[in-house]
Amino acid sequence: MGEKYTTARLSVGGDRFEILVKPEEALDFKMGKQIAVSQLVVIEEIYSDASKGTRASTEKLQKAFGTTDPLKIAEEIMKKGELQLTTEQRRHLVEDKRKQIVAFLAKHCIDPRTGTPHPPMRIEQALSQIRISIDPFKSTEEQAKLVIEELRPIIPLRIEQMRVAVKIFAEHAPKAYGAVKNFGTITKEEWQRDGSWIGVVEMPAGLYGPFIDRLGKLTQGTVQSKILK
Repeated sequence: MGEKYTTARLSVGGDRFEILVKPEEALDFKMGKQIAVSQLVVIEEIYSDASKGTRASTEKLQKAFGTTDPLKIAEEIMKKGELQLTTEQRRHLVEDKRKQIVAFLAKHCIDPRTGTPHPPMRIEQALSQIRISIDPFKSTEEQAKLVIEELRPIIPLRIEQMRVAVKIFAEHAPKAYGAVKNFGTITKEEWQRDGSWIGVVEMPAGLYGPFIDRLGKLTQGTVQSKILK
C-alpha cells in the first residue's frame, strides 16, 4: 500500500484521541487477528489532532482512560474507536462485503412470482442500479435486509425459509447425513430399523436446488424429498 500510516480515533467525554498506526497491521487487529498493539502503532504518542501533531494532555488522558500508558490507551482506541482505512483497503473490503451480500440474497431470497431463487448475476446487476453505501464492518445480514427494500422496485425479493422432508436409504445415510446438516437445521429426525434416515430440514429457499443436487450425487439419485407447507 502507498500509505505508510493512517489514523485511529476515539472520542471520550467530548474529547478526541488519535493514534498513528500501520494500515495493514491495524486492519488485521480490527478484523480480529492477534496482533500486539506495539506492532501496529507508528509512534507511542496519543494526539488530540494527529494531522497537526497536537498531543493530548496528560490530564485528559488520565481522566478518559485512567492511565497515561500510551500502549494501553492505544489498545483501547483500537478496540472501541474508528480506524481510518486507506483508499485501497476500503475498496477491497467494500467489494468483499458486496459479494457477501449478493451471496446472502441468492441463498435466502426467492422471486415470489416463481417461488425460485434469483441467480447471483441477476442480483448483482440489480444492485448496480441502486445507490447504496456498504459498510465493510457491519454484518452482512443486517445490510442485506436493508438492500432488499432498495432492490424490490427492480426485482421482486422475499426472504423465504422452507421445510423439506427427506428420506435417505441405509446404504447412503451415514455419508449423506453430514451434508444434510450443512444445508439447514434438522427439526425432526429418526433412524429406521433398516438403517435408513428420515427427517425434516428447515433451510433458506435458495438452497433447495443445491441441496437436492448434492444429496442426489451422494445417494446415486435414490434420495426421496418433499417440500412441506
